[in-house]
Amino acid sequence: MVETAFLASTTAMLFLINYYFPLGPLLRMLFPLPTALAYLRWNGRAAWMAMIVTALLLAILMGPTRSIQYIIPHGLVGVTLGYLWKRDFPWSGSLSIATIIGSLGTAFQFAFLSVLLGENLWTYSIVQITGFLNWLMQLLGSLEQPDFAAIQTFAITAIIFSNFAYQLLVHLVAWIVLDRLGNPIPAPPKWIESLLA
Repeated sequence: MVETAFLASTTAMLFLINYYFPLGPLLRMLFPLPTALAYLRWNGRAAWMAMIVTALLLAILMGPTRSIQYIIPHGLVGVTLGYLWKRDFPWSGSLSIATIIGSLGTAFQFAFLSVLLGENLWTYSIVQITGFLNWLMQLLGSLEQPDFAAIQTFAITAIIFSNFAYQLLVHLVAWIVLDRLGNPIPAPPKWIESLLA
């Protein structure tokens, strides 16, 4: 129980520091790891408790909206990764599942923040992507306008790819850090080990 509380407070502090002093992916890649570590050291109950206590701490320190933004997707990803790593899932499986959860979490964030702000953030993002694609096509010498389906596909692909890159980074950090803490995760594929060698 003490270690679970410690891991929950560590996650809350990482989230709090990253909110006020954003360092890009440097601290974000650590968000799911304490919850996953609770699962690896103890069990699923400890991981769920760590996630709930983190959410309660963030609700007190930053308000319920930030607490919900932690739970979906970071808390759920932490519990899921702990479950998969405890059962020695290969990286292909854990990366795929974590990417799906992260992508659905991003969709939830768009909807949640749109409700809170009273603005459709997806529409705003599509407008920004349309401007970027128009600029890119003009740069390549084309005067054609990208159609709406291509813009939507590009936006969804970008969300999935960014979540995959983020989850790959989380896996790499977990592989390095958790092994030193005595709770190793399954080894990465050979091509990743050869890249890191």
